[in-house]
Amino acid sequence: MRLRPYLLTLLFLLLAISLSIAIGSVFIPPSDLWRVLTGRPAQAVAQAAIIVLTLRLPRTALVALTGAALGGSGAAYQGVFRNPLADPYLIGVASGAGLGAVLAMSIQWPYTPAGLLAIPVAAFVGALLTVATVYLLARVGKTVPTTNLILAGVAVSAFATGLTSSLMLRSTGELRRALAWLLGGAAFAGWDPVLIVLPFVLLGLGTLLLSGHALNLLQFGDDQAAQMGLPVMRTKVIVLLAASLTTAAAVAFSGIIGFIGLILPHVMRMWFGPDYRRLLPLSAIGGAAALLVADVLARAVMAPQELPVGIITALFGVPFFLWVLRRAKNQGYW
Repeated sequence: MRLRPYLLTLLFLLLAISLSIAIGSVFIPPSDLWRVLTGRPAQAVAQAAIIVLTLRLPRTALVALTGAALGGSGAAYQGVFRNPLADPYLIGVASGAGLGAVLAMSIQWPYTPAGLLAIPVAAFVGALLTVATVYLLARVGKTVPTTNLILAGVAVSAFATGLTSSLMLRSTGELRRALAWLLGGAAFAGWDPVLIVLPFVLLGLGTLLLSGHALNLLQFGDDQAAQMGLPVMRTKVIVLLAASLTTAAAVAFSGIIGFIGLILPHVMRMWFGPDYRRLLPLSAIGGAAALLVADVLARAVMAPQELPVGIITALFGVPFFLWVLRRAKNQGYW
């Protein structure tokens, strides 16, 4: 019984991976896909092998890592703030990443591997600097009150968004490229982005998974958690840093993708309970699967034209957000 939630979510993830690899401008039949993935491609499916191994498999891996990062981080943020509307972008990760990426685009780097890498690097640095600024502004002595953190996040996010808009208006040649990045999507091809993102996501998610028991204690309130022996402030700082690092690495290559970190923890909590030792890994697995499905829809809805995946997640996420908002209000979160 304890393994059933993991088996169900892993089965959903495997199905999403199969769909992500098979569906595109060229459909790969299941039989050909099996031959390619098992290392036995016949001459007749040589083209399919090239498409799968060089294009779709690395894209699928990057999208899955991004979804896992957003899902796990979303569960962690909701646990730290004890608020069902908290998500990975609450304290400025998205706005900082967007500002960094658009700033790099406005410099008009050459279209070389190093030049293209400047965009995700700038997004990563911008996200971390924004989170650090929010933390320093919210800090009072040795404590960081949750209200101060949220208010500082809103203020810094608004400032960063204003700078981003200003840069986009001045950089007309890069406006379409910047807008596409801000709407989210796997714009980078090949295995290099996957290899760059992987260690940061593993480090961040690994830290979060080890924090499941601590997050359970935080649900009783800071005072009672401290009485149980939990170093409350240190735990919150570690969790927030790990979640922000994970999210920053994910959005650096995939752009701003909303609602995955908000929706998946809710779904997993409703289905499998509120225990964060189980909720964190399930949210990560479910986030990977859900974002892969959204990416498939983004490719299929207006094929051969591809929609930014952020549009798909917003279309499904906004109604869910409004439902959660009403539910949270009825349950007395405000």
